[in-house]
Amino acid sequence: MLTNYPKHTILWLTLFGIAMGFLESAVVVYLREIYYPNGFGFPLVSMSDKMALTELLREAATVIMLLATGYIAGHTFSHRFAWFIYCFAVWDIFYYLFLKALLHWPASWLTWDLLFLIPVPWTGPVLAPVIVSFTMILLAAAIVFHPGGKVGISRKAWLLIITGSAMVFLSFIWDFSDFVLNPTRQPFLQTDSLQESLKQYIPEKFNWPVFTVGELILLSGLFVYWRLKKPVRNSKLL
Repeated sequence: MLTNYPKHTILWLTLFGIAMGFLESAVVVYLREIYYPNGFGFPLVSMSDKMALTELLREAATVIMLLATGYIAGHTFSHRFAWFIYCFAVWDIFYYLFLKALLHWPASWLTWDLLFLIPVPWTGPVLAPVIVSFTMILLAAAIVFHPGGKVGISRKAWLLIITGSAMVFLSFIWDFSDFVLNPTRQPFLQTDSLQESLKQYIPEKFNWPVFTVGELILLSGLFVYWRLKKPVRNSKLL
């Protein structure tokens, strides 16, 4: 419940997410100054193997930082999960706000972006990850401020959350996967190298139906969780 988390805890977690958002946007400003002096767009320009590996490790380090923050802030498994997704969401939202302020990018909510590289490239219109971020904030709030107190996430709620998340993830990798597997989209691609694939990849269509279904399933999981009246007995879920 709210009384379990002093206002300064919520404030500092929010500030952490905002600061991470600026740090991430600053990295992008540097990278675009080096690789995209005339403006970012697809296909991506080539990076050296060292730079590509550094970028992958930076993304992994970012996730570890968010996981560590959630672990430190929470007292139960579900609350640690809640603070992790909360910080992740704040980070992502402010990342785009800072990019807009610093680079006047994205041009619109439907501007395509390279979202993530692990385990495969994620791409989609900026609007999609922002919607996911607000969904994560809602889910985190439902967990932390549940009227029943420290109510663990039930197996049914977990199943809906994981299924919805998997479908959202699928929507983000759908177009790049189609590019790699569809010969008509990359007739000159003669390599299995991720770098070479990205050098030819131009996003074409985001799978909004799969994304929307995934979001609805996630919201269903939130609703199922919110309706729980008492703590789940299995301590592993708490």
